[in-house]
Amino acid sequence: MNQSWDSVGNTPLIYINSLSEMTGCHIWGKAEFKNPGGSIKDRAAKQIIIEAEESGQLKPKGTIVEGTAGNTGIGLALLGMQRGYKVIITMPNNQAKEKVEELTRLGAEILQYPPCPFSNPGHFYHQARIYAENNPGVFWANQFENLANYRAHYKYTGTEIWNQSQGKIDFFLASVGSGGTIGGVSRFLKDTLTTMKKPSSSIQIIAADPYGSGILEFLKSGQFKSEGSSVTEGIGIMRLTENFKQAIVDRCLRISDQEMIDMLFHLKDKDQLFVGLSSALNLAGVFKIALENKNSGKSFVTMLCDHGDRYRSKILSPEWLNEKNLHSQPLKNNG
Repeated sequence: MNQSWDSVGNTPLIYINSLSEMTGCHIWGKAEFKNPGGSIKDRAAKQIIIEAEESGQLKPKGTIVEGTAGNTGIGLALLGMQRGYKVIITMPNNQAKEKVEELTRLGAEILQYPPCPFSNPGHFYHQARIYAENNPGVFWANQFENLANYRAHYKYTGTEIWNQSQGKIDFFLASVGSGGTIGGVSRFLKDTLTTMKKPSSSIQIIAADPYGSGILEFLKSGQFKSEGSSVTEGIGIMRLTENFKQAIVDRCLRISDQEMIDMLFHLKDKDQLFVGLSSALNLAGVFKIALENKNSGKSFVTMLCDHGDRYRSKILSPEWLNEKNLHSQPLKNNG
């Protein structure tokens, strides 16, 4: 048995007591930090490797290259190197140092680049593609456009959520990075409702979008436009990826960094749950929608993408928070 490989998925669905009590709803988070590589991205990494092996794109003792903000790289390094592959990661040079340290510990080769717009050839995503093009036999994982990502969440994550909740879901909310999670889970849930001859609207799919991302405007007007910026890592996009094309989204809402930080510290202090930035953003979005449905008893599910330890040098640093003009404030449950 390959312990890490076989341990991907089947993460627990945990009840968020404080938020449920504050809203009069039932709020659940899928604890993806329980995956062997510490994040939801282990799921995509495993499925990408499986399908590349089956198609012959990934040969024995081959090399995998990927552009990632960190978590997908960690998943690929952990799972890929266990199967005998070399793993090269291209990433922005402003990511939390904990991610870089973990990649180094796992033995991945790391190539870092200054942050820049996606249109710039120097963007870390393009650098992964260029590396693969210039080195024959290297497999580019391409998590944004590779539908193995979507299939990981359709076949497994969505099924797990449905079974663990016994189908009692009114809202599913997720932020968008590559689009694989919301694409796979939303499509599975809606398809399941159709199979059961239930209205598609029985489960509402909500996308939570940070500032600096274009999903909110895209879903409104069909054009990717953004305003502001965010300290989040690995979420928010300015283009329509193949994985996000699969998503069925009923509503999108903007979540500010301040709302995210408030939620992060609330969970740490009230629920003893120390989650990462995207997890806190997801729950901030759930909290906002739950307050609109206060005391309704409705059920909400979201993804706890990774643990706060992966960002502790930032979010536990008063200096970093002050630099970003972020200050923890108590949550208010008056809607």
